[in-house]
Amino acid sequence: MKNADFLTGITTSGTPHLGNYVGAIRPAVKTSKDRDIMSYYFLADYHSLIKNSDPKLRKQSTLEIAAAWIAMGLDHENCVFYRQSDIPEIPELTWILTCLAAKGLMNRAHAYKAVAAQNVETGQNDPDKGITMGLFSYPILMAADILMFNARKVPVGKDQVQHLEMTRAIAGRFNHVYKKIFILPQVVVDENSAVLSGLDGRKMSKSYNNFIPLFDTQKSFRKQIMKIKTNSLGPEEPKDPETCTLFSIYKAFATNVQTKELEKRYQEGIAWGKMKQELFEYINEILKDPRQNYSELIKNPGDIEQILEKGAIKAREFSVPFLEKIRKTIGIQSLST
Repeated sequence: MKNADFLTGITTSGTPHLGNYVGAIRPAVKTSKDRDIMSYYFLADYHSLIKNSDPKLRKQSTLEIAAAWIAMGLDHENCVFYRQSDIPEIPELTWILTCLAAKGLMNRAHAYKAVAAQNVETGQNDPDKGITMGLFSYPILMAADILMFNARKVPVGKDQVQHLEMTRAIAGRFNHVYKKIFILPQVVVDENSAVLSGLDGRKMSKSYNNFIPLFDTQKSFRKQIMKIKTNSLGPEEPKDPETCTLFSIYKAFATNVQTKELEKRYQEGIAWGKMKQELFEYINEILKDPRQNYSELIKNPGDIEQILEKGAIKAREFSVPFLEKIRKTIGIQSLST
């Protein structure tokens, strides 16, 4: 098995939403069909332990996210599609990398700093109150995910660029202390794919509970679209598309020509109710067939489990010998060899 040309994952902490589709699922589906590229895609269930302590939710989320990827057309025969926890070499590599990662580097992680800053703002005596080592060392597990398969390119949103920079730093440290084993992964940011806004205008996220599920029923999907916040401008008044959540979601799905046409309609004036209905109809048509596929997959979790098990076998064809090489490099091996 070859190392990864592309690698990306989705945390199993909730229901897949439109932001997951635009940011990770859609580009993965496209790349998975390329016969000249070795792509790795995984369900990041160990990462979900940081924020989710509900075992049933984690299991359900794993099922839903796997089904979403498959329903949208992921070519799991041509790529390596696996569950993070099925690769025991990843947590072992995480500890090895932890012993090399600088605490000062982890101190600068955005997620950690945000929680610590919030503690200070709310008057907590301890800025680290409620912060687990899982949250603090999250970037190291992410580094292990990437370096375990010596990924060359890692597609991420702009908010994840720092984690890739940390991965490069940790890999560089290992290569310097021991010998050059790890490829320094290249960060791939799609400048044309903006982070989707949610119902309240903030980044669409499970953490904010402002997301639009990818495979809601048609009725529920329309209801969610209708709940998106807009301003009080009248139907005939010109509107700024760059500050509109409805426009940003449409842009993420539409062609450049369609986007330009809608931009002109915004400048001329468009009623919010009409825009919401058109957005619903446009995306609903894209999701209609995948929604049916997803529904069938959810009813047959055993089929998904078989796909993931096959993916784990393929992934471990690389991770097992590669970890053995890493262990030998750091002096953890049989005394008789």
